[in-house]
Amino acid sequence: MSDEEWVYDEASGEWKPASEVAAESAVEVRDAAGNLLADGDQVVLIKDLKVKGAGQTLKQGTVIRSIRLTANPEEIDCRHETIKGLVLRTEFVKKR
Repeated sequence: MSDEEWVYDEASGEWKPASEVAAESAVEVRDAAGNLLADGDQVVLIKDLKVKGAGQTLKQGTVIRSIRLTANPEEIDCRHETIKGLVLRTEFVKKR
């Protein structure tokens, strides 16, 4: 018998290998140009964005380093020098 971990898939009612379930649940996150994004990528803003709560505007062309993907494929979690806990919509960024 193999040492592979099995997970019960409630949608199908079957036991499946954990690696197969993880691959099915992987969310593809794409930027405004359709490029695939991953954790740690650098992105550039394609539009001036007013940041709610911070009282400032991030200008077009601003580089955001070391992004993190979220459960929502339309949002990325990132950090800017002046703004902590920044969440950007993927429609406003382009992979660098």
